[in-house]
Amino acid sequence: MRKLVATTLIVAAAGSLGACSTLRGAAIGGAGGAGIAAASGGDVEKGAAVGGVGGAVIGTVTDD
Repeated sequence: MRKLVATTLIVAAAGSLGACSTLRGAAIGGAGGAGIAAASGGDVEKGAAVGGVGGAVIGTVTDD
């Protein structure tokens, strides 16, 4: 549970920066990955890491 709370706080901090699509994508992806991993009984840290990397890539590609 602590990992999920820590991940949520990190996501909120990164989301508050808001200036960079890469950071926003990583924050959203990390939160989504952690949530899916927690719901499916997987490793929350790995889910957040994979989601964060995927989100960062998407954010970079879609950056205006």
